[in-house]
Amino acid sequence: MIEDDAALLPQRFRLPGGHAELRAPGVIELIPDTTRGQAAATMISVGIHGDETAPIELLGRVAARLDAGQLQLAAPALLIVGHAAAIRAGTRYLETNLNRLFQRDGMHADDSRQEISRARVLMQAVDDFWATHRATGDTAAPDAVGVPLHLDMHTAIRESRYPRFAVEPFSATATPTEVWPVLAGAGLQAALSQHTHSWTFSHYSRHYHGVCSFTLELGRVAPFGANDLSALEPMAELLQARLTGTPPPTDQAERMAFFQVERELMRTSDDFTLAFSDDIANFTRFDSDELIAMDAIDGETRVGDTPLHVVFPNAKVERGARAALLVRSVSAPSS
Repeated sequence: MIEDDAALLPQRFRLPGGHAELRAPGVIELIPDTTRGQAAATMISVGIHGDETAPIELLGRVAARLDAGQLQLAAPALLIVGHAAAIRAGTRYLETNLNRLFQRDGMHADDSRQEISRARVLMQAVDDFWATHRATGDTAAPDAVGVPLHLDMHTAIRESRYPRFAVEPFSATATPTEVWPVLAGAGLQAALSQHTHSWTFSHYSRHYHGVCSFTLELGRVAPFGANDLSALEPMAELLQARLTGTPPPTDQAERMAFFQVERELMRTSDDFTLAFSDDIANFTRFDSDELIAMDAIDGETRVGDTPLHVVFPNAKVERGARAALLVRSVSAPSS
């Protein structure tokens, strides 16, 4: 499924319970012979950042089980390996961050950077898939099996107080309450809701197609072969349930910690520093008036009256890019 290997794959091949069709380099649609009940479509994407290998290995394991006949395809799905060139290079990206480019009006026709070209291919694949399969599910379905999902799987560049957590893209439509127990059952320990548009891949499905979607952070970045996939077996069970159209394992949503983004911390100038060590863990708490960052243009950023937690801090981002999320603790969504 890696882009340059696309020519080695047949355009269509049989699978137990259905068949697969190559839609674009690194993009394969799974089409069941018969869809089980009200089972909805699923998009599963990995490798949007090339050095985040655990999700690639996890999807490969699930695909191998399907190919070996251990699973029977009974629901439509689109499998995406995002950025083959960065995967081969073992880097997050080559020229610019692919996971900030999924905005229709923000793409420049004359920009030839690899990530922008790839974003165009992926957006078209997403548009085509949801144009066909968005109606196969119902966001008001009685259980999560009938809710269309996009699961964009990543790993974080640093340690986290919650190693496995979901980022809910900004949307005026709330996530169906029956989805949260599914994420808890898949081993997610926390959920973070965005407060504004972020133009990530998961945001694209939710914003442009109204599909319930998440960026899933599944541990920490590691090279191929160094990932402990046993910790991700509950997530594998969720993926398998989606492909087979069966109810996934669930757990109480209240077991997860929930957060809401208060603001994005942006790097405005070249002279920018974060006021803490580079190895600080995601979701570290900062209390009232504590210093977070210093920028030659924007000055100091300090915590207000309500304690905040820092997520995705990175002082080395490009100027004008997000250097951290500042988030506050909130209650679990009511059922």
